[in-house]
Amino acid sequence: MLQAITRLAIAAPRRILAIAALVFVAAAIFGIPVINSLSGGGFQDPTSESARATDLLREKFGKTDQKMLIVVTAPDGARSEQARRVGADIVERLNRSPWVLDVASPWTLSPDQTPPGQPPQAADQLISKDGKSGMIVAGLKGGENDAQQYASTLSEELVHDRDGVTVRDGGMAVAYAQINHQNERDLLLMESIAIPLSFAVLVWALRGVVAALLPIALGALAIVGTMSVLRLISFATDVSIYALDLSIAMGFALAIDYNLLIVSRYREELTREGDRDQALLRTMTTAGRTVVFSAATVGLSMAVMALFPMYFLKSSAYTIVATAIIVAIGAVVVTPAAIALLGPRLDALDVRGLARRMWPKATWLRDHSRTSAAFWYRSTKFVLRHALPVGLSVVVLLLLLGLPFLGVKWGFPDERVLPESASARQVADMLDTDFPGGFGTEVTVVVPDARGVTPADLERYAAELSRVPDVAAVTAPTGTFVAGSLAGPPVAATGMTGESAFLTVATTAPLYSTASDVQLDRLHEVAGPAGRSVEMGGLAQINRDSVNAITERLPAVLGLIAVISFVLIFSLTGSVLLPLQALVCNVLSLTAAFGALVWIFQDGHLGALGTTPNGTLNANIPVLLFCIAVGLAMDYEVFLVSRIHEYWLAAQASRRHPPSAAEARADNDESTALGLAGIGRVVTSAALVMSISFAALIPAQVSFMRMLGVGLTLAVLVDATLVRMVLVPAFIHLLGRWTWWAPRPLVRLHERLALGEADAAAVGRRRWATDTDETEDASPGSDEPSDGGSGQELAAASPKDVG
Repeated sequence: MLQAITRLAIAAPRRILAIAALVFVAAAIFGIPVINSLSGGGFQDPTSESARATDLLREKFGKTDQKMLIVVTAPDGARSEQARRVGADIVERLNRSPWVLDVASPWTLSPDQTPPGQPPQAADQLISKDGKSGMIVAGLKGGENDAQQYASTLSEELVHDRDGVTVRDGGMAVAYAQINHQNERDLLLMESIAIPLSFAVLVWALRGVVAALLPIALGALAIVGTMSVLRLISFATDVSIYALDLSIAMGFALAIDYNLLIVSRYREELTREGDRDQALLRTMTTAGRTVVFSAATVGLSMAVMALFPMYFLKSSAYTIVATAIIVAIGAVVVTPAAIALLGPRLDALDVRGLARRMWPKATWLRDHSRTSAAFWYRSTKFVLRHALPVGLSVVVLLLLLGLPFLGVKWGFPDERVLPESASARQVADMLDTDFPGGFGTEVTVVVPDARGVTPADLERYAAELSRVPDVAAVTAPTGTFVAGSLAGPPVAATGMTGESAFLTVATTAPLYSTASDVQLDRLHEVAGPAGRSVEMGGLAQINRDSVNAITERLPAVLGLIAVISFVLIFSLTGSVLLPLQALVCNVLSLTAAFGALVWIFQDGHLGALGTTPNGTLNANIPVLLFCIAVGLAMDYEVFLVSRIHEYWLAAQASRRHPPSAAEARADNDESTALGLAGIGRVVTSAALVMSISFAALIPAQVSFMRMLGVGLTLAVLVDATLVRMVLVPAFIHLLGRWTWWAPRPLVRLHERLALGEADAAAVGRRRWATDTDETEDASPGSDEPSDGGSGQELAAASPKDVG
């Protein structure tokens, strides 16, 4: 299949590139407007208890957890005529809005004007402790997605300073809207950082400006193509705004990876063969096959995130699967067509020529690929000679770096993910310090079926709830106020219809604390009124439901990723031990990243890198980080083991008799050293460029996107250096000939699959014959190269010999 596609690319490169250009334009026209269709939420489980409670409150009582808070601050105080005039005007305009369910403010609530079921202290609660600020609370229609759009429009109309009065807006609906706007600004910043830096590295790695433009063009095609896919999906379901960040990061990262691999391999084959068409065919037979396996691994590993109910994670799955497919198609169709069309112009505008003229005595500039191959060959030989101590040292180091993750505490994102300059963040801080406690922390208890339940039953139930530790107050549907174990004013009204009822539990337990968890458990333990079942809502319950939605599905997700990785690595190599080695190494590569997330963003070290730690980690981010990092780790694993496997097959084919145990170990070590000599520069260059793409997320002002950028950057760098270049060769050496073992039934299965292995092996035999000629003075099993041995010969060899 790959040969047929490549022959088509050689025969009609202009037509293929013209079609690709038309696809790009069409995808851009259709896909870019998706920005207006994306949502900033997606962290809650829509099938959870808290979601059901929220739906019942909205349908039965016209209540909502989507609040818009507007704080009016006047120098003369909230009771001044100045503040009253501004506040009353905002309240009046909110009441006229078709998006607002109810409005409460200190200027419209008074002890003699209190709505039924609302405690007389409610108006006082809306005045700050210093008396200078008053708060307007508006309940918005719509769920998590629509409410933020309504809040954004209302903010533009109502929230601006006037007559010396300061007006600020907040609440989760406003926070999500501001996260959306901030994310759009961060997106532009990310592009302005990642693209120039990535291009500069590519110019150096691919030895010219023209060659460096190929992955940039393919990445742009992948991004607009993914946007088109996301827009199609948005017609049927919710899609997260953060999918755009991922589409840019992954689009450029995979495009760069695959083009680096293909262009580098093409130049190797061209140097050996001299014929451009034949070199391109052999390149796609080997590197193209690796790209297909890599894209399948990344895409399938990411697809399992669709099992989670939160559309933040579902959107990430849609994005990365679409990106992997588009980049893979572009890499095996568009890239060879561009190479065929460019011909010798692929090497045009080589900046190294300028560098050599500026530094004529720098010998490493004369043939960078030769120097790089020699370095990786010698360093791999060192690892192979000291596999056990070096491997154990790296494992211990990674485990130590991951120790902080044992103290992880899961949480739910709130306004503190925004920078301090955001009004939603400022209002949240005012709630914590300037207003009476209780806003946003209350637990709502809904009785879905209250038929036959008497007011006395509900009052008894409220009284039992009030005896739970850290409960400040409970308001019952009858309007009865029941003081809790820590007396204090209630913070919300309750209600009752003929079929349902709800109560509000005011609490003094801080969110995300052990006290809050214990309190929620004890509230659940209280038997419902007249034995009826209840549903609980509020941020504490939402946090618990969101974490449970992840932890309950995590074993299935991890199991699927393991199975997918095993099957694909086995299909590539025919080994059952290499996939197991890959899974172990992938987990180890993530330890440093996960430890850093807890140490920095949860515990607050290094100033939390400019974010505000709340003692927890957003549970969605480590899951997303894990799935992406595992997919990328398998990407590098495929790059590495496919090249080593080519040499191993060629070594076995070159022998006229079955090798002895010593010969097999020697072939295994030499295949590993030659494989890393050929692929080490590609993997490290790709990792550097990919880390730039992810590091561009670090300046993001939304804290969990910064967290994701730090985690992915660390995971990629650790994986491409310590894991792929040290642990993998150490494991392969320790396994010896067992590296390539499989039970006979699986051997026969692999032979039937024959996924391009014979063609790759044929190319590998030619490479083995050439490369081992240069190392014949040091036998393949030798621990130390002689004076004329492999390390020295490889360092002195021509590009034709070492690729």
